[in-house]
Amino acid sequence: MRKRLLLALGAGAVLGLFCVLGASVRLGWAGNELLILSLFYNRLVMGLLIGLARDLRIIPGKLNWLLRGGLLGILVSAAYFLTAGAGDWTSFLVGGVYGILIELTLNKQGE
Repeated sequence: MRKRLLLALGAGAVLGLFCVLGASVRLGWAGNELLILSLFYNRLVMGLLIGLARDLRIIPGKLNWLLRGGLLGILVSAAYFLTAGAGDWTSFLVGGVYGILIELTLNKQGE
């Protein structure tokens, strides 16, 4: 479990950096620093939640990880989306993709 959690947090941090770069380009850094940093934090929390959700079964079968990653990614991204004024649809929707990517990383590492 420790390895899974560290991998998930690491993947969340890397994806968070991509979010910071993307949001900085889309929104501009000046005046949006706190909003953009909260996006990075959101991706860390996403990694933490997905890392802890190893035994969560949404559907039976081999594709459970895919649905689990997407749903948890959207769920965590909803917190950022709603508190940011429900205007950053890109970050919200990408959250589902990032959740799947975190799960894919864990799957490839046997976690």
